[in-house]
Parts: sequence; structure tokens; C-alpha cells
Amino acid sequence: MSTGDFAEVDHGRFPRIGLPEAIYGPGKTENQIVQLAMEMDAQGQGPVLVTRANSAAVASLLRAFPGAMVYPGRDQFPDALATVVIAANDNRPEKVGIVTAGTTDLVVANEAAGTLSACGIGFDLICDVGVAGIHRLLSKIDQIRKFDVVIVVAGMEGAITSVLGGLISNPIIAVPTSTGYGASQGGQTAMMAMLASCAPGVSVVGVDNGFGAACGAIRIINLLSAKHQEPQEVPTVAEHQN
Repeated sequence: MSTGDFAEVDHGRFPRIGLPEAIYGPGKTENQIVQLAMEMDAQGQGPVLVTRANSAAVASLLRAFPGAMVYPGRDQFPDALATVVIAANDNRPEKVGIVTAGTTDLVVANEAAGTLSACGIGFDLICDVGVAGIHRLLSKIDQIRKFDVVIVVAGMEGAITSVLGGLISNPIIAVPTSTGYGASQGGQTAMMAMLASCAPGVSVVGVDNGFGAACGAIRIINLLSAKHQEPQEVPTVAEHQN
């Protein structure tokens, strides 16, 4: 069976928009996932990554691509749906901060981390600094201010997003997670709180969408990088005189 029997790969996506076509794991067989990864890797048009791969799919991918990187690592979260990076772009100088309110948010944070890694963008994970112990977050503010973009990952009521939005000037992309008790409603409470944040200019993606948050960060970084590389116009003598 060829991939054309079940998928139409968009090989031009990365050259066209600067973002890879991820292979979304759920709903695909292990064989389909591996076949798609092999085809995309052979084309060499950009990063190759699989999102939300289950344990069986991860094992199949590692057999086919022994050098692949898995986020989160199997030693940390052996049963979690994982992002598998098969081919990554060269490293870039930009860096994204991924800030989680709790340890339980790390699986979603790692989806963002894997996506950034595939595109050659560095990241630092700052974990478990939610507002229930706000001193933890405040002790990291100077570090957080140094990132090009900040991704905030939080469940419960998602309050860390508004707090950070009032303390730093960096672009912030908030990811609500389905973590929390009772009225958390599977991440809906965090998402609504983030959307209603009184801190202006915060962007919000859907529940548990670490991949989408990373793609948003990459778009910002790509635009800033392109602006910095544009040649500066040299003023003419007449312009100087005016």
C-alpha cells in the first residue's frame, strides 16, 4: 500500500509557510504513520514530526528511525501520547520559554517543545510555577523576560496567563489544558479565563493544543527574523538635507 491510498501529503507546506505538516497520530495505524514519515523524510522538504503518537506507534517509529527524538521522554511519561521528531531543521538562535502552571501540564508542554525542536528553535521548560505559590513564578520573571516568545501552559483556572501578561512585554501564547477538578470542565474554564484575561494582547489556542501554540510562536519568530534580515535603505544626500 502506498501513502496515496490513504493520504495526500502536502510536501510544499514548509517552504510555503515555514511550518511543517505534522503527522497526526490518532486515527492512523502504526503502518500508516511510519509510511507517511518515510515518504516525508525522503522528500527532504522540511522537518518531519508525528504528534500524539501512542506507545505502539512510538515503538514502530523508533524501529524505523533509531535517531528520532520523543517528547516527552519515555522515561518520564511512558504511556503519554508523544511527539516524535524524525528530521529537524538546523538550530536557530531564537529561544522560546515554555512555562507550565503544574507538573501535569508537562505532556502538553512537551508537544510544543517537540514542535519547536523540529523547526530548529530552542526552548527552556519552566515547570510548576502556578499562582498557588506565586513566589515560584516571580523568582523566574527575569529569566522569562529574555525569551523571544513565551508559551504558557495551564489548567485549573489558568490564572498564570493574566499574571504573566501583566509582568512581561514578550509575546504570550496561552494553552489551556484539560487538567483540574470539578468546575475545570476539561479545560473549558481555563480557556474562557484566558480569553477573558484583563492582560491585553495575550493569544490563546484551543485546549491541550501544544502543537498550535508552537506553530504560533514559530510564525512570530519567522516574521521577526525576516525583518531583521531585510537590507536597510541608505538615505540619499537629499534626504539627509531635508
